[in-house]
Amino acid sequence: MRRFLVTASVLLALAGSLAARPGGPPPLPERLADTGGGTQLITAEAPRTDSTTGTVTWWDRGRSGWVAGGSAPARFGANGLAEGLTRVQGTNTTPTGLYDLPYAFGIEAAPPGTRFPYRRVGESSWWCQDNASRHYNRWVDPRPDDCRADEAEHLVTYATQYARALVIGFNYHRPVRGRGAGIFLHVDGKGPTAGCVSVPAAAMGRILAWADPARRPHIAVGTASGPTAITRY
Repeated sequence: MRRFLVTASVLLALAGSLAARPGGPPPLPERLADTGGGTQLITAEAPRTDSTTGTVTWWDRGRSGWVAGGSAPARFGANGLAEGLTRVQGTNTTPTGLYDLPYAFGIEAAPPGTRFPYRRVGESSWWCQDNASRHYNRWVDPRPDDCRADEAEHLVTYATQYARALVIGFNYHRPVRGRGAGIFLHVDGKGPTAGCVSVPAAAMGRILAWADPARRPHIAVGTASGPTAITRY
């Protein structure tokens, strides 16, 4: 499976409306160097790299180009955004870049119409963030001995945030130790995230009902200005 990382500290280029206007800029996906090759895309856009809030928009590509299907306010890491290629684990930053969405999960049942593979969270479900574990950046159920509890998230304890979520493929397919683990698109908590992207619960439900794996959706995370160059990694 392909995955992408941005080569500079921001991904999204050119500020402006999220939808095309007569005489205005084209839709945001058309201003990106790459959208993953599918016909669905989620953009998570912050004003600046030090921002903790922004906008998530989900897009469909048809014969006439990209059209926004909906949008919602978004929250990012407590310390803003950081370039995915050089991000450091534990910095409370959201990695910029273009990533696939391996699967969905949640404490609650999947919304009606969900087509993504959906894993239900139980009492023994954990996400391993232990750099010394062979299960680094993976769902484990139950937690193995080589994944320390204090270096893992007990998913069921995040009843609000992980009610429903999508795994973001950051550092997932060929994990680099120390870069970060457990980056998701999930439901809002009380404030900024520890590095994930979050949206209101209703928006998360709408995204899961909209997303179609057959259309190869990706998520692009970045800021409203900066270079557009994306390289395959």
